[in-house]
Amino acid sequence: MATTERTLTIHDVVGSEPPVAIRAAIAAWLLAVGAGVAESVLGVIDAISDGSMPPAAIVAQVGFRAIVYGGLFVVIDKYFRLGRNWSRHLLAGLLGVVGMATLVIGPIQWLLDGADFGAIELSPGFFAFAVIRSVHVMAVVTGVVLMYQPDANRWFRARRSH
Repeated sequence: MATTERTLTIHDVVGSEPPVAIRAAIAAWLLAVGAGVAESVLGVIDAISDGSMPPAAIVAQVGFRAIVYGGLFVVIDKYFRLGRNWSRHLLAGLLGVVGMATLVIGPIQWLLDGADFGAIELSPGFFAFAVIRSVHVMAVVTGVVLMYQPDANRWFRARRSH
């Protein structure tokens, strides 16, 4: 009885371990959610310090965001990590489209309204927010790109039979 041997290539999926593109996408998505949490913390600190929101509104915002971020963490950790294809499309739609729109609409609107750069208060809070927002945007773009790489596509297809 003859056996056929085949050399594994970088494109082969061995065992249940996700390919590098998926592992990196998981890290990018968790970074994006973490950046969202950090932005929320800065927003709460700002709202408390300047009194721009009543305490009940702050509590409502924190509660809503906790549910959203918690749900995203579950989707990333329990479904995306295991290769559930629907979770990939959910993350692309919710974070890659809707989430990205919420991240960039404010700055775009500010630019369209005349962008008074002289009015920017260059405080530590501004710089912290700018860095976190930049990381957030880059993490979302990275997550979307990585989860649709050819190796990721093959892995999700292979996981359909499990």
